[in-house]
Amino acid sequence: MSTNSFIDHRKLYRLPWTLPDNAIAWLEPTSACNLACDGCYRENIASSHKPLNAVEEEIDTFLRLRTVDGISIAGGDPLLHPQIVEIVRMIAERGVKPIINTNGGPLTKELLRELKRAGAYGFTFHIDSKQGRPHWKNKNEIELNDLRLHYAEMLAEVGGLSCAFNSTVYEDTLQYTPELIEWATKHIDIVQVMVFILFRAAVPQLPFDWYAGGKKIDMSMLAYTETKERKIDLQSTDVVAEIRKRFPEFTPCAFLNGTEKPDSFKWLLTGRIGSRGKIYGYVGPVFMELMQSFHHLFTGRYLAYAKPQLTSLGKSMLLLSYFDRGLKKIAGRYLKSVLLNPMNVWKKLHYQSIMIIQPVDFLPNGLHNMCDGCPDMTLWNGELVWSCRLEELKHFGCWVRSVPRDISV
Repeated sequence: MSTNSFIDHRKLYRLPWTLPDNAIAWLEPTSACNLACDGCYRENIASSHKPLNAVEEEIDTFLRLRTVDGISIAGGDPLLHPQIVEIVRMIAERGVKPIINTNGGPLTKELLRELKRAGAYGFTFHIDSKQGRPHWKNKNEIELNDLRLHYAEMLAEVGGLSCAFNSTVYEDTLQYTPELIEWATKHIDIVQVMVFILFRAAVPQLPFDWYAGGKKIDMSMLAYTETKERKIDLQSTDVVAEIRKRFPEFTPCAFLNGTEKPDSFKWLLTGRIGSRGKIYGYVGPVFMELMQSFHHLFTGRYLAYAKPQLTSLGKSMLLLSYFDRGLKKIAGRYLKSVLLNPMNVWKKLHYQSIMIIQPVDFLPNGLHNMCDGCPDMTLWNGELVWSCRLEELKHFGCWVRSVPRDISV
């Protein structure tokens, strides 16, 4: 492991999210989508819109099984559901944050305003170069920043909505992650979260046989099966190493580990504070622990998303500098900048999150290293299940197991 990629998990805050007490739940009112993205783990079925009463039942089941701060409305693309406004309203009326996960294609300003009136808390836009978008084909991640800015400015114009972007990271797009980090710095006032999700696929060519129960199966029917040779084992630390080539001080503060490997970084969270185009530094694990603990203490829930009104209170966050080394360094750099240029005192400081997600890992012994305390759990027959592997339950009725082949035979 290179020096650039090394992270000691014992020095980070392990996010306290668990199966029954988590920041997020993952609602899928439809699996229909207007795009066919490379690497998608969901089968695209146009006629898959769930009736409103079924969606309402799932919302209530989430709230019965899990204490959550927000519900991610995903799919498919949830904006294709004809009753998406009512779905958002139902979630908001239950005192939970509705977060809409979309590729943005179906979004108009009129629909955006209607969703906000219904109680939408924020949006996460999935934008990357493997989506085959009309008018954006063959554009790389840097060129797609124009599209990201379009949606960020749309939300900023309406106001009061959390704005997040995620993109799937492949071997050939890993090189662009520092550019996306820099773009987010330039727009820290209107972009609250950047998420990088590492490409994963179930590959029959791996030295495994695949079983559903006791029956050997053909994996090719699953949407996330990959038949050609591709790299499917990028690690979250690979993304950190790439970012550090350009930003050496880039420092995560919190993580979720894997179910099979306690020192694996399945969700790796970085928090930073700055003004447009200028980052003063990275918060430490104590700051994140204080934010999660105090939010849970006063609301009974762990924190997931924050609106721009809160993330723009970066100066107030510096009051916690006594407790957190990262904040102390940020405060020192900010005060120095004010001494050099007193006009900086009038600039707002914003908090921004960078999340790196490493989905399922196939270990040599056949075990699947999943996200322990995964926020993106959805429902199947009234039970919480990993959303990234839902197709296995749809096709086979149970989880798929991988069994190492005896290569000596």
